[in-house]
Amino acid sequence: MTIKPLVLLPDPILRQQSQPVERFDAELDRFVEDMLETMYDAPGIGLAAIQVGEPRRLLVIDIAGKDEEKNPQVFINPEIVATGDGVSVYEEGCLSIPDYYADVERPDTITVRHLGRDGKEHTTEADGLLATCLQHEIDHLNGVLFIDHISKLKRDMVVRKFTKLARQRVTA
Repeated sequence: MTIKPLVLLPDPILRQQSQPVERFDAELDRFVEDMLETMYDAPGIGLAAIQVGEPRRLLVIDIAGKDEEKNPQVFINPEIVATGDGVSVYEEGCLSIPDYYADVERPDTITVRHLGRDGKEHTTEADGLLATCLQHEIDHLNGVLFIDHISKLKRDMVVRKFTKLARQRVTA
């Protein structure tokens, strides 16, 4: 297994639409394992393939707490097929936008249709942190970042900050 480098804002790949996964083979299994290892190493609770430079509709999540047993979940070609009427607000962060957090309002419950590692279709009903995390990661697959859900003023400040940091990394 390999820890993959994370793609950081303002890299334009984060704005790409990810393509559906069509092949379920040993390479996909290795990639999923690499993504899980990368997510745990970061550390994070969710990771979309685009965040490691692969525009594939695939994401991994593990919302287990520090004192709980790991519970990795894999969602391939996920699609939100229903949302609840309520809303919830979570302070979100992102491995591609390190050390920046903001309150984001999203539907409090969702239903997601997706494929498992075996290529079989599944439906997941989610609420709480899982619903928020799934929406955050599915947004990534559509080229949307959590900062797109905050005010334009705050978003512009974050983008400027990370653009400046990226320039400093290049010249260092």
